[in-house]
Amino acid sequence: MATSPRLDAKIPDGQLSEKWTKFRSTVPLVNPANKRNIEIIVVGTGLAGASAAASLAEMGYKVKAFCFQDSPRRAHSIAAQGGVNAAKNYQNDGDSVYRLFYDTIKGGDYRAREANVHRLSEVSGSIIDQCVAQGVPFAREYGGLLSNRSFGGTQVQRTFYAAGQTGQQLLLGAYSALQRQVGLGNVEMFTRHEMMDVVMVDGKARGIIARDLISGKLERHFGHAVLLCTGGYGNVFYLSTNAMGSNVTAAWKAHKKGAFFGNPCYTQIHPTCIPVSGDHQSKLTLMSESLRNDGRIWVPKKKDDNRPAAQIPEDERDYYLERRYPAFGNLVPRDIASRAAKERCDEGYGVGASKKAVYLDFAAAILRYGRGEATKRGMHNASTEELQVMGKEVVKEKYGNLFDMYKQITGEDPYEVPMRIYPAVHYTMGGLWVDYNLMTTVPGLYALGEANFSDHGANRLGASALMQGLADGYFVIPYTIGAYLSGDIRTKAIPTDAPEFVAAEKAVQDTIDQLMSIKGTKSVDYYHKKLGLIMWDKCGMARNEAGLKEAIEEIKALRKEFWSNVRIPGDANEFNPELEKAARVADFLELGELMCIDALNRNESCGGHFREEYQTEEGEAKRDDENYAYVAAWEYKGDSDYELHKEELVYENIKIAQRSYK
Repeated sequence: MATSPRLDAKIPDGQLSEKWTKFRSTVPLVNPANKRNIEIIVVGTGLAGASAAASLAEMGYKVKAFCFQDSPRRAHSIAAQGGVNAAKNYQNDGDSVYRLFYDTIKGGDYRAREANVHRLSEVSGSIIDQCVAQGVPFAREYGGLLSNRSFGGTQVQRTFYAAGQTGQQLLLGAYSALQRQVGLGNVEMFTRHEMMDVVMVDGKARGIIARDLISGKLERHFGHAVLLCTGGYGNVFYLSTNAMGSNVTAAWKAHKKGAFFGNPCYTQIHPTCIPVSGDHQSKLTLMSESLRNDGRIWVPKKKDDNRPAAQIPEDERDYYLERRYPAFGNLVPRDIASRAAKERCDEGYGVGASKKAVYLDFAAAILRYGRGEATKRGMHNASTEELQVMGKEVVKEKYGNLFDMYKQITGEDPYEVPMRIYPAVHYTMGGLWVDYNLMTTVPGLYALGEANFSDHGANRLGASALMQGLADGYFVIPYTIGAYLSGDIRTKAIPTDAPEFVAAEKAVQDTIDQLMSIKGTKSVDYYHKKLGLIMWDKCGMARNEAGLKEAIEEIKALRKEFWSNVRIPGDANEFNPELEKAARVADFLELGELMCIDALNRNESCGGHFREEYQTEEGEAKRDDENYAYVAAWEYKGDSDYELHKEELVYENIKIAQRSYK
């Protein structure tokens, strides 16, 4: 197949290992005096946004940063638990830039762009150096060296971590760098502001319309370039591990202004989440994938076995991941582990009251660590009780806050009984299509981190989200943005009373007025939950043609009902969280349809996209590389009208193969 003429990935020529080096050496630059006259808008202040804003301000650009939280510290990046990948090879276990690149391409089921993934692998080591310099308290070995642990889809230890709160610590590092620039006057920070639309002038992104969430006032902001660092769209499912405020609005408004949306159906289901406990829940809680380092996943061998876990003998337990995937065991990638858990539960082997859970058991790890501690202490005849006490101390040091969180939520002590886990929506590999420079199909509009599609293909490996967000912000965009801005140095700041700004603000105000005028009978959450149920049932862990066609029609009908019967209390010109939610859910109702269209179009199974019609005899994903080795980039043409553009994926440095972790 040929790549659509509307898509130019701008991948540099040359050997894969030399592309990024060559690019950095030849990319056009903006001199310091000109940087002072260029304004950049950064929307979102998580890892990608905070690192980008801090880095660009450090370089001399004038930066405006926006977040809808009361502080950048509350960005959803803070919730990441397990770690950040880097090819440092500290363990001397055979890791390398190429191996990280290969694992990422393979983990994404050969649906990611080679050049972007290799660049990510190249800069990964610099991320660790940067964060250590900022004071991020990574875990360390006894001798002082940084510690590593394994994550799914790899056979090496390359994940750097800070207990079970790595995202928080990394965000505090980026936040400190950002606040330094705020203090120096190089960044103007706008908290409690939500981007409502992109402003286009002469075909280029030249600013945004933002809403002050406290007063309800609409504001116009100019920028020579606009960076969207607004995260993923997992909350289209209503129940997910995302923060409840996470949304697709910024990316979706950009999409409707001409930015193509790449691979929207690629959703990641995380295998280790606390199971749903009832209809009252508004979000789900993630238990870090790092727990799969030491925890063993199992179900009873007997169907509908209601005995407590401790009463089920070892020979009556099915460690199904170790049985099915002996080479990787419990550390298979997330999509494979999630489908395996679903299959066991669907077959009647689930545990807990709902039977929609499997066990994650630390008993063996506690004893193993206990024996290690006993040896260190010269205790050659330690009792089982003593081994357990010492082992629990080690586990507490490595995973303590995760265990505490589980106990607070479930009331069960995971040191004494196995955790119960089940898959849940976690991350979205799809996002705005970007080229090698991270620019969308709209000139001057960039997408960084989870907001773009570029690095993870059809499935993200654990600990790679933090890697990508920081790579994009600290080490990629500072170089690539120069390729665009170097040709823009003669452009003066465009007054915000220009006709394009006035028209964009009016369009936003008209939408708000329309929402407030409906005065229906159903709450915003009512429609969000309905949409989430459709998406989970028919475009979730498994999809099929009939279900997707039904979902498309159901979403259309639900969207029509939403716009005629939603109830939004309060007033638009005040603090109004229900209005915020309504605008976001309106966008989810459109995105959900496109996700189903994309899933219906892709007649194969790959990574997180599992079409039931396309699977092997063993129930594994069955790709169709001849017909679907492309990025699906969708162009918005109108209501329920999208045009598909294809970017052919060419692999010159790896051999495409059936993904196997056995």
